Amino acid sequence: MPTAHRVVIAVFPDVDLLDVTGPAEVLALANRQTGRAVYQVRLAGPAAGGVRTSAGVRLLTDVAFADVGAEVDTLLVPGAVDMTADGPVARTDGEVVAWLRETAPHARRIASVCAGAHMLAAAGLLDGRTATTHWSTAAQLAAEHPEVTVDPDPIFVRSDRGRLWTGAGISACLDLSLALVAEDLGEQTALSVARQLVMYLRRQGGQSQFSVPLSRPATDRRDIDELRLWIADHLDGDLSAAALAARMCLSERHFARVFRQETGTSPAAYVEAARTEAARRLLETTDRPLDQVAAAAGLGSPETLHRAFRRQLATTPAAYRRRFRTQPA
Repeated sequence: MPTAHRVVIAVFPDVDLLDVTGPAEVLALANRQTGRAVYQVRLAGPAAGGVRTSAGVRLLTDVAFADVGAEVDTLLVPGAVDMTADGPVARTDGEVVAWLRETAPHARRIASVCAGAHMLAAAGLLDGRTATTHWSTAAQLAAEHPEVTVDPDPIFVRSDRGRLWTGAGISACLDLSLALVAEDLGEQTALSVARQLVMYLRRQGGQSQFSVPLSRPATDRRDIDELRLWIADHLDGDLSAAALAARMCLSERHFARVFRQETGTSPAAYVEAARTEAARRLLETTDRPLDQVAAAAGLGSPETLHRAFRRQLATTPAAYRRRFRTQPA
């Protein structure tokens, strides 16, 4: 029987509740799926006892920071955000940072959830590395820690040869936790847990925090919003400006003007971004050749697929697949 993974989640006053309970639930479901206690999850805080979260719900820690010891497989660091007149500001808890400096060198794996990346950075663990965090505090992380390369787009980022993980905001804690399960127990176990969570698809780390339809706010015109959703469901169809204008019963010139006014981009650019996102998902989750990926995503040919990836992602489809392809269990 393999040794159980000892997972310690740091908690502190006003910590975001889902950042703690989300990963804990994923790991508990992994135990249930395998029928054994693969993960032993413990909450650690400044002292043993109650900690009030940002949601007002109180958590009970299992152990004080001082008593955690060195035998830690995975350290999970959730985040906390203060709302100010200038917007969200990530909180850095001094006791957590001090504990990280002392304990992190002994852990096999360290992961932050949401704004928890700010505490990893304050502890010096992200120096010289690429990291992500919630999109709303990414600029703060970059400004306060110029030694960290901040990428606000991915759902999670792995660095330090897979030892260091940083996750994006809020519900992305589930994606990061599922990726940890996949690394430990294989892809099939992670997908089984995802099904238990009623998650439609376990997103990969390279995916954006926002899908193309969600990356732009709702417009003032319901018909444009409905068209955007229709585009996402018909990527392999005729999505030329003329065809979309006809669907909207507008002249092509008037449609292009209205679409740009409402979305901030041209119909052609929006369609290419949506098709590129679909191609990304296929490259991440299948071994289909590039001509089939291009056809399924509506990009037509491998040459068009390459041009779209160069414009949208500054990389090639093959390089993207090598980096983000989910390996079989």
